[in-house]
Amino acid sequence: MALPPPDPQFVLRGTGAAVHALHFSCGGQEPDVPVLFSGSENGFVHVWNLKTHRVDTALDGHGGKSVCCVETMGGKTRLLSQGRDQRICLWDLAEGRTSVTDSVFTENVGFCRCSLLEVAAGRWLMAMAAKALEEVQVLELPSKTSVCTLKPAVGAKLGMPMCLKLWQLNCGSQPLLLAGYEDGSVVLWNLSTGKALSQLACHEEPVMSLDFDSEKAKGISGSSEKVLSIWSLNEQQNLQVYKTHKLVNAGISDITIRPDKKILATAGWDHRIRIFGWKKLKPLAVLDYHTATVHCVSFSDHRNPRDRLLAAGSKDHRISIWSIYTQT
Repeated sequence: MALPPPDPQFVLRGTGAAVHALHFSCGGQEPDVPVLFSGSENGFVHVWNLKTHRVDTALDGHGGKSVCCVETMGGKTRLLSQGRDQRICLWDLAEGRTSVTDSVFTENVGFCRCSLLEVAAGRWLMAMAAKALEEVQVLELPSKTSVCTLKPAVGAKLGMPMCLKLWQLNCGSQPLLLAGYEDGSVVLWNLSTGKALSQLACHEEPVMSLDFDSEKAKGISGSSEKVLSIWSLNEQQNLQVYKTHKLVNAGISDITIRPDKKILATAGWDHRIRIFGWKKLKPLAVLDYHTATVHCVSFSDHRNPRDRLLAAGSKDHRISIWSIYTQT
């Protein structure tokens, strides 16, 4: 008989608004005490202490507009946050500071989260939805130099970019971008030529979220419909549908594959978090705690597998923290 799904290990309260973004940082001086960053609809980024289960710092940089993305840049003290105020803020949190050191105006009003990739020590690429509706802009940070603007072919009718994922096979290899669009397509872009390498119709509705496993050359996407689409990238860099998985209820806000590539989590409009095995997409658990849409899911990257956590943020103002399938 299957075991009943567990309860959350603990729940974080106090954001005062719906939670739209989550990011763990486990690196730094104390590897075993991760920090969790959350972004809320009221414009705040909260820095959570997972020992006390309380907010250590509240960062206010987006003028009360919803924060849709938070990422660290090489440690807990350098943070990037993206808000619906059309601003991406870079923060310096070292020695208790709470200052915005730089910002980028995106001029884009959509919900598309930016994507970050470290390409060398202290050098990052950032992809974001651009001012022109169908375009994606890639900048280098911290210099803010433009790398390229990715424009779909004339008459492609992809609609707005909805989700982005920068990746590279290994440190020296060419960075590539996967983008999910409003028309349900996933497109693989070459950043050096600015050209699309491959396009795949994965969904009939806008692609809400995607993640990609560069080692297995396999990715997964979710939309507002009842289907998860799993696709792969062949040697010729062509995307092809690998399999699909039918869901009980429609609507996926977020998908994330755990760093060890063993399991993945989805955030559902039906208030539930679903866990799947990544190898065969076997359903493993349905985590039923929240009372409203789950907007985001994030795994910690603890060195010790037993300590690994999953966080989920919801419209119900709460963040649930889970410890599941942590045995190797």
